[in-house]
Amino acid sequence: MTVDVEVMKPPRTEVGALGWLRKNLFGTWYDALLTVGSVAFICVVLYGVFNWALNTAKWGVVTTNIKVFMVGRYPYSEVWRIWTSVGLFLVMALVSLVVWKRNVTKARRGVTIAWVIVLLLTIVLLKGFGDLPLIPSVPINIWSGLMLTLALGIVGIVASFPMGVLLALGRRSSLPVIKVFCTTYIEGIRGVPLISVLFMSMLMIPLFLPPSIRLDNVLRAMVAMTLFSAAYVAENVRGGLQAIPEGQYEAGRAVGLNEGLVMVLIVLPQALRAMIPAIVGQFISLYKDTSLVVIVGLLDILGVAKAVTGQREWIGTQKEVFAFAGVIFFVTCSALSYASRRLEKQLGVGER
Repeated sequence: MTVDVEVMKPPRTEVGALGWLRKNLFGTWYDALLTVGSVAFICVVLYGVFNWALNTAKWGVVTTNIKVFMVGRYPYSEVWRIWTSVGLFLVMALVSLVVWKRNVTKARRGVTIAWVIVLLLTIVLLKGFGDLPLIPSVPINIWSGLMLTLALGIVGIVASFPMGVLLALGRRSSLPVIKVFCTTYIEGIRGVPLISVLFMSMLMIPLFLPPSIRLDNVLRAMVAMTLFSAAYVAENVRGGLQAIPEGQYEAGRAVGLNEGLVMVLIVLPQALRAMIPAIVGQFISLYKDTSLVVIVGLLDILGVAKAVTGQREWIGTQKEVFAFAGVIFFVTCSALSYASRRLEKQLGVGER
């Protein structure tokens, strides 16, 4: 004899979207009150923002000066160099995405080398090839706008990472001279604001160079951004090294590796993998801090935004230009954050 057992489904208010809303937003009367109040506040703010953006804002200040926002004083006849550089970056980004998505391990080293070559080629391309008649040189000190912001951010990120790793390793060195030098540098840089490092770079770097060598202000700013960020990267890396258990060192020695190979092949990769969120967070902070160069006379995208409001027909359009600059920063920083999350997922950070 068989007995039919009726399986009752859970109430609709306990599962699915309704269940989630009841559990997270309307669990109690004060939860419901906070939810309704928050939604009402957000709606009022969004209504004001969209009403201003669609009906009141004078976006002509952006469309009219879009070239100034993007490349600043860069010669219009040489803009093809910028488009070529952007094309190279897009191609490399697509290749990198395919390599990482398909997990082609053998191609990763080649992609890394190709990125280095593309970065160097981009710098040479944007600046020119000396006095060659076909591709004349463009002074680097006329870089401004978004072009300057990206240049400062990319150079600072790329250059400060290896320098920060070396400083972190030097701080843990058994050689007193190296350890004291790295510790003094890190603590000294971390004890002052970035703007002071920028001023020092502008004033002090020429004193250490021969009279025949003169660095443009843009290059001095790049040096300052690199030196400043490297100290913070070093501390992030040092934190990752301290998190590696002693057993990893012992395992490396057990298979016959010396101390240097243990660090390079076993410990350092694990430390960098664990500190990806902190390191990328530092890079995002560095990229946003590029706006401080306006204080030392360089026109990044925020400097250009402030400058264009001085035009007679666009007086009083500060909201529009700074909103446009804010959107650009949001998009680029979100792209860095997304790349970081993809890298963490690929490497399994926090999963094993």
